[in-house]
Amino acid sequence: MQTRVADIADGVYRLSTFVPEVGPGGLTFNQFLVLGDEPLLFHTGLRRMFPLVREAASRLIAPERLRWITFGHYEADECGAMNEWLATAPYAGVAHGRTGCDVSLNDMADRPPRPLEDGEVIDLGGGKRVRYIDTPHTPHGWDAGLLYEESTGTLFCGDLFTQAGDEPPLVERDIVGPAIAAEDVFGYSALNPDMGATLRRLSDLTPRTLALMHGPSFTGDGAAALRALADDYDRRALQRRRTSEPAFA
Repeated sequence: MQTRVADIADGVYRLSTFVPEVGPGGLTFNQFLVLGDEPLLFHTGLRRMFPLVREAASRLIAPERLRWITFGHYEADECGAMNEWLATAPYAGVAHGRTGCDVSLNDMADRPPRPLEDGEVIDLGGGKRVRYIDTPHTPHGWDAGLLYEESTGTLFCGDLFTQAGDEPPLVERDIVGPAIAAEDVFGYSALNPDMGATLRRLSDLTPRTLALMHGPSFTGDGAAALRALADDYDRRALQRRRTSEPAFA
């Protein structure tokens, strides 16, 4: 395996490792590095991928300069190498939503994490500002949350829009259809009635770039893509509710 580096927005870089053995067509595992006076990493990668991801990041910054470690929710591919990064970067800290800190990170992180409130902003310097957004159970995990980089309009989507295969780093094509197909295969989302509303709230940000954890990054009308995915989640939630309702004679 190798980890490839590509810029997807001004000062925002995608570190991508393709694993052909995962699922039909293989799966990419992506991390995102936001440069600034205080560089930020969104997703750490799996613990066993740490040497690959660290080497890729070193092409952009000295790894010990990393200041912020963030991710969508507590799961191995999102934060498995969290403590390896903390050991590498002595001034780095983990930042996550309060729920994630309370249920996992206060115990699992080797340094105390910084809990973030919904809508809280971290100023990275150099014109980069990231806003934390709570998205509980969307697509899964009580502690789920996303980051939005304000200057570039980049939404770090976590597991939203997951799709199989190995695509170019940045595309303008449809990402909703492949995400629907991947949901049919993996069933990875915690379907609930609030998912559509959560995605429509994200669409209000009108992001210009969607940075996917599993799949290519997207440039274009991010709001339209989020609304289309919200419609599909609404359809799935309604279908599940109908099939689970008891039948009465």
